[in-house]
Amino acid sequence: MKDFVKVMLAVICAFVVMGIVRFVFLLMFMGSMAAFGSSKPVLPKTGGVLDVNMSEFVLAEQSNSEPAPQFSLTGVSATTGSVGVRDALLAMQTAASDPAIKFVLLRADSASGGIAQLEEFRKALQAFRAFGKPVVAYTESPSNGSYYLASVADKILMGSAHGGTYTLVGLSSQLTFLKDILDKLGVNVQLIRHGKYKSAGEMFIRNSSSPENREQNQVMINSMWSNLVGPMAESRGLAVEQLNGLIDNLSLVLPEDFLKNGLVDELVDREAFLDKICTFAQVEDIDDVHMVSLPDYIDAKVTSSSSHNKVAVIYAEGEIIEGDGQSEIAGDRFVKIIEKVREDDKVKAVVLRVNSPGGSVSASVKIRTALDKLMADKPLVASYGDYAASGGYWISSGCQKIYSDATCLTGSIGVFSMIPEFSKVAKKVGVGIETIGSNKHSDMLSLMRPFDAEETAYMQASVEDIYELFVNLVATSRGLSVERVDEIAQGRVWAATDALQIGLVDEIGTLDDAISYAAALADLTSSDDYSVVGYPTPPNFMQQLLEQLGAGSDGDDISAFLSYQPGQFYARIPYNYVIR
Repeated sequence: MKDFVKVMLAVICAFVVMGIVRFVFLLMFMGSMAAFGSSKPVLPKTGGVLDVNMSEFVLAEQSNSEPAPQFSLTGVSATTGSVGVRDALLAMQTAASDPAIKFVLLRADSASGGIAQLEEFRKALQAFRAFGKPVVAYTESPSNGSYYLASVADKILMGSAHGGTYTLVGLSSQLTFLKDILDKLGVNVQLIRHGKYKSAGEMFIRNSSSPENREQNQVMINSMWSNLVGPMAESRGLAVEQLNGLIDNLSLVLPEDFLKNGLVDELVDREAFLDKICTFAQVEDIDDVHMVSLPDYIDAKVTSSSSHNKVAVIYAEGEIIEGDGQSEIAGDRFVKIIEKVREDDKVKAVVLRVNSPGGSVSASVKIRTALDKLMADKPLVASYGDYAASGGYWISSGCQKIYSDATCLTGSIGVFSMIPEFSKVAKKVGVGIETIGSNKHSDMLSLMRPFDAEETAYMQASVEDIYELFVNLVATSRGLSVERVDEIAQGRVWAATDALQIGLVDEIGTLDDAISYAAALADLTSSDDYSVVGYPTPPNFMQQLLEQLGAGSDGDDISAFLSYQPGQFYARIPYNYVIR
């Protein structure tokens, strides 16, 4: 037994030492990469190929050449850097008129980023094609996201080898419910909320969806899929019903199935693929093809205007939380950013880019107050990415115009508070709890006893008050009656195309559409009249590392909800939807 313990301790020590060594080497690697990356890439003078390899970068809201740290049992590694959707758009606009670029090679497999980012990038590729230059896509393992992107191409080549992973099967999202296991553990979650669709926290008090939650999720998934399958079918000259039929019947089993049904144009092995690149580039040998990656092209060619006037883009991305932290949408920190933008005389207009599921009510109130002050001085337009829900909608609904990506999830106008109590757990493990308080309800948030009727009513009164405030705020902001907002609120989450019909957003459009509109409100009629500046600055590697070391959760639903403070109130979408 002693030998076993010694061996286990030795193994643990080895893992720790290995992690430290990997961490040191990672820092050294990051330093060397920073030095190496300081030189501009050499671009061709003519006839080059813009190589968009989606596996080499993350498509994100903002560009960040600094890789993000990733923790594992064996230490710390680094993910690839990110390319912001607007930088990708500017790259496509530049490449369209650049004689150095003959065509785009789009390798769409392993595309990472939200559906909204893929939607905006697909539109940028469409705009590139409109200039008369082709997009050639290559895929070996098409998925929902990668094929949606690849389908925009003039020609789609597919690897002929069998054994690829074909996950073009439609969208799904899984909901997790923990009531049964919490009951076994003796944990009682007390959920105080308003709205029959406000399902935030439902995972802790039910073992399956409520009918309302099931309804809203099915409607959302159907709407989002409609916004993906429609463009895919149209690009390939297929009816939506035809493409859905192929997917529903699992007819896309082999590369030959994709070819036979018109989803790709040719099947190629590696040698034939390289020959095709040479043919498109009009050269004899693959060594004569000058390929430049999208991140390198952005570094070399996408530059900000030197105009005195600025249009600021404030990126509100992540959970809305209290405090002054560097990650997420920390209320105090964001108020300072908004005030800085408001006080900058060079900033003539502002776009609030929202990609948030919501969060703290009190932080949302602070941010909304600061944005209202800003809008009194300067034009303020909203642009919605993957999410602009609950607290995300709270802070942005007052903007002069709201643009949204078609696949965005928004609305979720509702509020809740969640208070777990562990009296049964304490009894099970043999822990006696005795509370001494000064007043009748002084221990109501001790988490060691359930609420009584008075305490539940007390919490419910606050929830009702905040819900009424939220509904009135939206009604005033959107020019709707309180009754109408209450009807479409109730905590219900809407896909943007449906939100457009009920007046929660104004137009389906991209971040660049919002920037152009905001600039026009400030009488900046040409893109040469202004430069676009992003706030806040993306964190560097060390900042991300320190933030993760101090973080208590990994961003999943369970961690997010367990991090909520008892007695606090939240306006948040029910789940972090991961659409597959």
